[in-house]
Amino acid sequence: MTQKTTEPLAVIVPTRGRPQNATRLQQAFAETDSLNATLVFVADADDPELPAYRDGLDGAMLLTFSGETGTGMVAALNRAAGLLAPQYDALGFMGDDHLPRTAGWDAHVLGALNGPWPTVVYGNDLFQGERLPTAAFLPSRVVQALGFMAPPVLRHLYVDNFWLELGTQLGGLRYLPDVVIEHIHPAAGKTSMDERYAAVNAPEADVADRLAWLGFHDGGGFAAALRRVREEYSRDAHSAA
Repeated sequence: MTQKTTEPLAVIVPTRGRPQNATRLQQAFAETDSLNATLVFVADADDPELPAYRDGLDGAMLLTFSGETGTGMVAALNRAAGLLAPQYDALGFMGDDHLPRTAGWDAHVLGALNGPWPTVVYGNDLFQGERLPTAAFLPSRVVQALGFMAPPVLRHLYVDNFWLELGTQLGGLRYLPDVVIEHIHPAAGKTSMDERYAAVNAPEADVADRLAWLGFHDGGGFAAALRRVREEYSRDAHSAA
């Protein structure tokens, strides 16, 4: 029987209304020799800039979903992760405002992910640094065990808090300070505020996601997520016994 083969890494980038950022990120992948990473943009089917995305992308994958408009980044991320997890060994997230700067960064990430334990890997975004994984990478096995890449109760914010806590509690958090994946964000003073930034960072949006994260973390959702991942990896110990 032919053994199923998978690709090393898919990096999922939800985006809307920023085809210029997608082109910039694609160029950064090329300039850093990202030979082990497949770049996957996820856009809304009703994005008026969709033709510009298609015209500007060369070699990157573009997924379009209907019905995600207004539901937030997390819904699109999770839909894409569900499709891609069976095809790739690992999944990553970047925003369309991230830029890898370190040559061969993907090889470093995959090296840190390589092991028999569940791991969350992240690099230096030159803004939050070790404090938060604003771009994060997980084994697809972890994503499949969770049933999501980020808690579906969230829309956009506090996803990095989830990845930080997940890696910490699993004992597999790996920060790579010399792997630079820069976050070109208004809060870092590196770009101007646009309508998308203003909407997802509005006080009411922050409060809604913060309460959703706290409810998930303290209300049993996070404990159940940890249990699913630990049970998945405990099968290896049982099979080796």
